[in-house]
This record gives sequence, C-alpha cells and structure tokens, in this order.
Amino acid sequence: MIPVNEPLLSGNELDYVTDCIKTGWVSSAGKYINAFESGWAAYCGKKQGIAVSNGTTALDVAVHCLGLKPGDEVILPSFTIISCALAIVKNNAKPVLVDCDPKTWTMDVTQVQEKITKRTRAIMPVHIYGHPVEMDPLLELAEDHRLSIIEDAAEAHGAEYHSVRTGSWNRCGSFGTMSCFSFYANKLITTGEGGMVLTDDENLAKKARAYRDLCFQPKRRFCHDDLGNNYRLTNLQAALGLAQMERIEQIIRQKRHMAEEYTRLLHDIPDIQLPAEEPWAKSVYWMYGLVLSGKCRMNNTEFAKALYAKGIDTRPFFIGMHEQPALKKRGLFSGEKYPVTERIARQGLYLPSGLVLTDEQIRTVASAVREVLCS
Repeated sequence: MIPVNEPLLSGNELDYVTDCIKTGWVSSAGKYINAFESGWAAYCGKKQGIAVSNGTTALDVAVHCLGLKPGDEVILPSFTIISCALAIVKNNAKPVLVDCDPKTWTMDVTQVQEKITKRTRAIMPVHIYGHPVEMDPLLELAEDHRLSIIEDAAEAHGAEYHSVRTGSWNRCGSFGTMSCFSFYANKLITTGEGGMVLTDDENLAKKARAYRDLCFQPKRRFCHDDLGNNYRLTNLQAALGLAQMERIEQIIRQKRHMAEEYTRLLHDIPDIQLPAEEPWAKSVYWMYGLVLSGKCRMNNTEFAKALYAKGIDTRPFFIGMHEQPALKKRGLFSGEKYPVTERIARQGLYLPSGLVLTDEQIRTVASAVREVLCS
C-alpha cells in the first residue's frame, strides 16, 4: 500500500531530540522552542512566534486574542477543516461563510464584501492544499472596514503570494493580524502534533503566550486573573520542527517536483481537474488533489475504493462547514448552499503526497488513476 503521507526525518532531528533527552529539557521550555519560534516567525516575515500544541489550538488562540464578543462575526470559507469554525464558535462568535473558488479551491474573495455587516470583526482566509488565497482584495477590505485578518496557513508552509499592493512576493503567514500554522505529521514541517501563531503585535503576542500557558501571572505563578489553556508545545517537538526548518527550501523543491510529475502523467486524462497555480501564487502542493467532473461515472468514495484495491491510499476533500451536522445542530447555516464546495467535497480527493514518495511510486499511482478512470 502506498500511503497518503509519510514524513521525511532525514536531517538533524535525531541529534536535536537526543540533546533534549540528554540535557533533560523535554517539556515546554528550552532552547529549541525559542529557536523554532523566532526562526519560523522570521522565515514568514513576522516579529513574534508563539508555539502551541497543534493547529486547532493555534486558531483558538488567534481568535481568543482578538477579544470578540458574543454575536461578532468572522467570515471564512465553507471549504475548510472544522477547526476554523470551531475556533470561532468556541469564542462565542458567529462564523459567516463564503464559497470557494472553482479553480484554486481557496476562498472566493469576490463573495466576501457582500457578507460584511456591522457585526463583522475579522476575515479568516485559509490557504488550501498549499495554494495561497488571493490576499490583496481581503487586505483592502480589512483596511476599509477595520477588520482583523486571521490567516490560516496550516497547509501552506513556504507558499508565496505576489501582492500588487507591495509589488513583491510574500510568504503565507505574513499577512495576518494573527497567522496560524499546523505542524501535524502530514505537513511540510512536522512536530508530530504542534502549531504556531505569528503576529507583529507585541500585545497580542503577550496575550497569546499567557493564554497557551493557563494565564499564569508572571509574579504569582499559581494566581490567575484570567482563564487560559494548556496549549504548550514541548522542546522535544520543537527540536523536530527546527531540524526540518533548516531544510525547508529542499522540502518545497521536492513538493513542487512531485506535483510536476503528477501533472505530467495525469494532464491528458479527461474529466478530472488537477491543481491550479495562479500567476500570483507559488504553491507548495501540500497535497496533490484532483476533482472528478460531473461526467465521471463515479464519486470520490467509489474512486477511492477502486484505487485502494490497487494499493493506493487516498483521502477525501473537506466537507463544507454548512453541511457539518455538529454545526447545523447549533442552528448555523440553515438553508445555505455553496455549490462549488458541495461539488468538490463529493468529487475531490488527494493522492499520496508524502515527502518520501518516489518517482516510481508516483508513476504507479498515476497508472492506477488512469486504469480506474479510462478502462
């Protein structure tokens, strides 16, 4: 079986983790946390990095730090992971949805303006499967309406967006009032579980550090003026992340090479949509997705079963937030329809995309796709 993902730990990971064990710095303090936080923030063009336990908690920290009040609204794409909506609901705010772009599968920025109300406080763009959101229109809306940007860059380590506003390429994670990353096992950089929040605002950074650490008072450790959470990352995990951060450009080159190989082998198959890359984007192809057209005789579940029978593991695309039972039970999104999200959720999946995947395995996967769809 060719797995969807397998991490590549081929650098200084073992040396750094061994150092943590030998020195006893295995918990939530140590030189690797400090180096990982400052290094990743600098790489993404931000001043402050706050390491946390995973990408979901990173989103919770970011939303919490904005101090939203009950009924305040945050605009986000329906096509994303539930962590995004969860962070909003958990902080007593209201998620407001837009559909995704049919080409890039990221947030349809043309729909955001019409969803802004007097209660809107933030926009949450989500870079999908390694491709950036078109950020300039959102940044302009944020300025015009005095909104915060909660940037979800969990799937876009090292991806870049060319801003007309600045006339330059900027890395994902550099655009948010608060920007969030995941370092889950399938990400370009992994700490097993883990995440980070980036910001340029020192007050927000201070608030984030307190919230991830139970809001201990600096001068009275076990006295709490506010309620926080234990969202800390360990030094062991940061050691893993730092070792991969040293190889991030190599990792990105490998991801782009894999995508080029898949595209070369699959581009002539009818009735499938392959990942796009807009001229203003440099995708890192976190996962190589494809969408079956309406003319195809099967949906993504049937397609996945056929590939699995040939030794190829896959994963389906996200289910839209407006179709999530847990959110509908809470009275959210009643009667709302997002046709692009609904179509790709039913017809999309992603192929094996891990960093240890070989060119030979890519050819095997592509051959299986062709056999299933063209036979």
